[in-house]
Amino acid sequence: MKVYLTIDFGSTYTKLTAIDIDNEVILATSKDITTIEDDIMKGYNKAFESLKNKISKKLNFDEVDFVKKIACSSAAGGLKMFAIGLVPDLTVEAAKKAALGAGARVMKTYSYELSHREMQEIKDSNADIILLAGGTDGGNKECVIHNAKMIADFGIEVPVVVAGNKSAVDEIEVAFRKNKIDYQVAENVLPQLKKLNVEPTREEIRKVFMNKIVEAKGLKNAEELVGDIVMPTPAAVLKAAQVLADGTDEESGLGDIIIVDIGGATTDIHSIGRGEPTQPGVVLKGLEDPYSKRSVEGDLGMRYSALSLLEAAGSKKLRNYLEDPEREIDIKERCLYRHDNIKMVPSSKEDFKFDESMAKAATELAMKRHCGFLECIYTPMGTMYHQIGKDLMEAPYIIGTGGVIVHSENPSHILKAGNFHSSEPIYLRPKNPKFLIDKSYILSAMGLFAQEMPDMAVRIMKKYLVEAN
Repeated sequence: MKVYLTIDFGSTYTKLTAIDIDNEVILATSKDITTIEDDIMKGYNKAFESLKNKISKKLNFDEVDFVKKIACSSAAGGLKMFAIGLVPDLTVEAAKKAALGAGARVMKTYSYELSHREMQEIKDSNADIILLAGGTDGGNKECVIHNAKMIADFGIEVPVVVAGNKSAVDEIEVAFRKNKIDYQVAENVLPQLKKLNVEPTREEIRKVFMNKIVEAKGLKNAEELVGDIVMPTPAAVLKAAQVLADGTDEESGLGDIIIVDIGGATTDIHSIGRGEPTQPGVVLKGLEDPYSKRSVEGDLGMRYSALSLLEAAGSKKLRNYLEDPEREIDIKERCLYRHDNIKMVPSSKEDFKFDESMAKAATELAMKRHCGFLECIYTPMGTMYHQIGKDLMEAPYIIGTGGVIVHSENPSHILKAGNFHSSEPIYLRPKNPKFLIDKSYILSAMGLFAQEMPDMAVRIMKKYLVEAN
């Protein structure tokens, strides 16, 4: 039996998925704690032993031929990136969109000419990559050259991806080579005003991840034993979303989709779709969103970020989502307990209910931030509306993943919190989507598998993503 093994070295768990390519089924899945502080292979070996035991209950394990092993990773927090650009609303925002789509976590952005104070801040940070953008092609090049020379003069030791005005690249390369800066050049992330070009930058970030970050995170030994570590985990999920939405030459896709992934530290939203206006009289404004968009809300999490979730949502919203607003519950105390006990697993009905109220608040806030919104403009010709960001009102599917959704008895109730609401009509959230649940945690695995067998990956996702009741 020919089997592909996908491995996700997550920040908390190492997750394995065995895919039977002869019968196009998930043969087994397993997980164990990621042991990044010690030897990452310890967690992998425990997970593999568990996987072996599960497979052995179905068939003779000696019959299994692991024809290929491929992996992704977000261990130790994934890729931490600083993005540098020219104008905050344009090149800085373009750089940020490219970084997020590549699976990076943007720690901070900088605009205009960098100061010595800012450069010292960057040098003292724990960033894994710096993305240097600035200027449209043929436009302003003084700013990006100034910033490049500052990076060179300060002897920055982390890899730099250059994705700015092509007219500045020659001078930037001279400065970087002279000061032995590790860098890669990509096409301009914003070659023309309001025209994004994120894919080349994403590819360069992925290469840096493979060449540098894998080694820095102690994953090099793992790569020799488990096969290629090809991308950050969030990039794998985005790849799964895109192939499921678009389909392949042989398999039809589902059309525009949104993925809601609620974790202990963040709530991630992925959307695939153009997001063009669906209502008459609405005009797009500002920088377009990428077709494949990812947003990461670092203050909306179930454990690590429980207190910041409380701060963002407020006690009243959490209490309302409990659907028992009159009951005396110490909301802050419960969030504090989850923050201080990050491995807490709900055991009582009350714990499950409180976790779900947090998840509903996280979904609502994350979807508001991810989706586009309308801005009312008064003109001599009457009222007009500008759309900033994506219109996702007609998105046909929302896919939910993450422990609180997967283990919920009513996952659709959590996901509905992200839907359009007449009380806040400016937010262009989905009106009437169907809800699918990633019960088997296969999205990152299918993103990896789609690199090898995209047709089969689409068929397997259609089979294993369960419609919520």
